[in-house]
Amino acid sequence: MGEQVIPVLRVTDAEAALRWYDRLGFVREFEHRFEPGLPMYIGIRRGEARMHLSEHGGDARPNTLVYVWVDDVDAIAVAFDKSVETQTWAREIELTDPDGNRLRIGQAPTSEDHTSN
Repeated sequence: MGEQVIPVLRVTDAEAALRWYDRLGFVREFEHRFEPGLPMYIGIRRGEARMHLSEHGGDARPNTLVYVWVDDVDAIAVAFDKSVETQTWAREIELTDPDGNRLRIGQAPTSEDHTSN
């Protein structure tokens, strides 16, 4: 595995958050609790993209923004009933998870996208 940056998002209920991120195509890679009843920490993955979801209060600030590049923004837009907006840098949508974290989901624009603007 090469170098990468993995954002950590603060969540109040990691299992509920995991169900929401599953709709985006993320799957559980691992989970950790120091002992039963303590906050959970879950690693999730979609292809080569990874994020961590943490119930630990000091791990991350609520209401973070993460940009996620995908190959299928249209499919995600349909799953979340969103309209794709074409920018000069990407075709994208913005989603908010159950804990208020924002995700901009983008796909590289095609040459057709640039000619239609």
